[in-house]
Amino acid sequence: MASSSESAAGLEGSESSIPSVQALMIKNPDKLTVPQCFLRADQEPPNFSNGGAHHFPSIPVPTIDLECLLSEEDTNSQLDNLRAICKEWGIFQLVNHGIGSSLLEKLKHDMVEFYKLPIEEKMRYQRKPGDAEGYGSVAGSDGILDWGDRKTLESYVQELQKLSMELLGAMGKALKMDAKEMEEMFEDGRQSVRMAYYPPCPTPGQVMGLAPHSDASGITILHQVNGVDGLEIKKDGVWIPAHILPDALLVNVGDILEIMSNGVYRSVEHRATVNSVKERISIAFFVSPKFDAQVGPATSLISPENPPLFIRVGMEEFVKTFFSHKLNGKSYLECMKIDNSRGS
Repeated sequence: MASSSESAAGLEGSESSIPSVQALMIKNPDKLTVPQCFLRADQEPPNFSNGGAHHFPSIPVPTIDLECLLSEEDTNSQLDNLRAICKEWGIFQLVNHGIGSSLLEKLKHDMVEFYKLPIEEKMRYQRKPGDAEGYGSVAGSDGILDWGDRKTLESYVQELQKLSMELLGAMGKALKMDAKEMEEMFEDGRQSVRMAYYPPCPTPGQVMGLAPHSDASGITILHQVNGVDGLEIKKDGVWIPAHILPDALLVNVGDILEIMSNGVYRSVEHRATVNSVKERISIAFFVSPKFDAQVGPATSLISPENPPLFIRVGMEEFVKTFFSHKLNGKSYLECMKIDNSRGS
């Protein structure tokens, strides 16, 4: 889940020498040799939940039931649970989220058809390539909006806009944060969509679908469109394959929400792995503050007993600086800490 469609490295671009893995698969699926640029010797090998040299059992990511969270019954218990998960995991899967299965199925159909387009046509929608961050193809929201039934993605995004504000409101309430601060930061804020396609890989242990990183967002909402797992999260220093329930949405804390919570919530470091036999299709929705906002600990949480742990910068500077760096775990968030900040 790279932090924005603007940051993603599109590997189908016509202006790069980086080859299209999907095109290579189509031409010679039985004798594909993974291009050298996708080999990640610098990364810890994936822990495959479906067997392999580095087998590691997948574990269910903690689950939040949105209906229960927003109900008036047992509110304090639900909020305490949400706070604990955001603090200890930084990620949860959301069930009973209110997005209909028919819309999710239509979205799946449109995205599968999009990635079946001829390479030449699909290249028009891909992000321009930069450094190869992973093995896959990436498109921004403009791709599928310009192709197929644009109402499908528009309807999905509208649902997520409403859902994200409900979630942020509950996450702020669980912190005992001033509700107006959360609303003012994210209402009419920046939103982006990133669609990703990871083709089957004959040597999954040698490549990485997407390099380890945390998201430069408030929250990110991920949908595994075709139900194929591939996400790994770093928990207590160990990479763990995450198993996601069918039709559940995955919500993760981004760097901005860790900063706003003054370190109570933790953004999760994660990466995408690839499958030896199945393609994986996902769509991520990133929710961030408006461009003229100030990113820093929420003032309603700061006191002499709880001093700020992070510096305060403009959102525009935050985004510009983040995307000038290569994806590298949570290294940028470390630079925002007061003890490690530039000149602080």
